[in-house]
Amino acid sequence: MDYIIRTSLQLSSALKNRRKMLNLTQKDAAFIVGLLPKTVSLLENTPFQASVESLYKYIKALGFDMLLIPAFQDKNEENRVEW
Repeated sequence: MDYIIRTSLQLSSALKNRRKMLNLTQKDAAFIVGLLPKTVSLLENTPFQASVESLYKYIKALGFDMLLIPAFQDKNEENRVEW
């Protein structure tokens, strides 16, 4: 399944859902990735505070790939969501 992630809350939800779909606890996932369980918790709850390297490792461990695509921009869009 593809996810379009535009906010840290959406990223958080996608990471948690994927880990649960794989029937992994945060501790299990941390062991697989080689991170501390508290780092996995940080990635799932406040991904904007995590390092890019940790986030990338976790994304890969959950079986995701990351793809950056240009966002469609409506010229009249006033309420753009930015990180």
